[in-house]
Amino acid sequence: MALTLDLAAVISTTLEGIFYGFSVFMFGVTLYILKQNSRRLDRQVNWKMLAVSWALLICSTAHMIIDIIRICNGLIYQRDTFPGGPVAWFSQPAENTFIAKNIVYLFQTLLGDGVLIYRCYVVWQSWLVVAFPIVLWFWIGIVSAIAIHSSATVPAGGGTVFLTRVGQWITAFYSSTLATNFIVSILLGYKIWITNRRTSRMRQGSLLPVVRVIADAGLLYSATLTAALACFVQKSNGQYIVLDIITPIISITFYMVIIRVGLATTTRSSELGGASTIGGHGRSHSGTRVLTVGEIESGQSLPMSRLQVHITKMRETDRATLEAGDDTGSDMDRKASMPHAM
Repeated sequence: MALTLDLAAVISTTLEGIFYGFSVFMFGVTLYILKQNSRRLDRQVNWKMLAVSWALLICSTAHMIIDIIRICNGLIYQRDTFPGGPVAWFSQPAENTFIAKNIVYLFQTLLGDGVLIYRCYVVWQSWLVVAFPIVLWFWIGIVSAIAIHSSATVPAGGGTVFLTRVGQWITAFYSSTLATNFIVSILLGYKIWITNRRTSRMRQGSLLPVVRVIADAGLLYSATLTAALACFVQKSNGQYIVLDIITPIISITFYMVIIRVGLATTTRSSELGGASTIGGHGRSHSGTRVLTVGEIESGQSLPMSRLQVHITKMRETDRATLEAGDDTGSDMDRKASMPHAM
């Protein structure tokens, strides 16, 4: 039995609803993690990651609403009035809801890939490393805009997305975003792995769980994009199903990194019996004062007594853990112990 467009629309919207519900749940957990870490580290909530979380939720919600409207129009309101029935209606590349949902998908893709590139830059601290991914990011925006414009200008009865000039731009879009995700995920994982090797003898804990989180998120997103590209190249209507579930999956992969790194960080801090901090200062349970690396680097005045200083080069590790996990890195990993000498 062939997968018709009306059946594909029903299946895709149903699956999208399931993934959307899961993404909303993860959004709630993400807000909780961001709030708890801000309290634990005695600092403001990471407004950048909070804003991105809300933006992804808004995009997912808008896409879900558009798909519900699209289903109602194709299967109910215009089922008996549109020439050719539901199958012909869903095959229109220039249909308003089809254009609208693709615009939302474009914004969400650019947002998700942009955050990934930003994390890579923060970890590497080099524009040269992320130069090519940035070029790819702009290219994704260009080919997407061309694809949407080409789709909007297809005349009625001019064919499906597989048979028109829209197809080549859609193929370019899938290929570009897949390449961007693959390259940036490898760069992130490699840098954190190298940092972990350099500092493994100087501190407790390991950054390898962060590498696994990034790898899992990258594999999930890459597998979905690969499936969409394969379906489109084979001119299968299954690409409509994959296309609709990609939107909530973009949100899920973003939330997943925050949640898993945040929970792992909280657990590690509890196991280490982390120092309490007030206003950026802390004192360990043994009574030893603990200063943050930021205080030492900024030259903040220290007590006028002899100090026994133990400093390890943890800045690179901190940056990797901090931004690769959306600023939910462990506070214990960012402190240098400075006990008073007797």
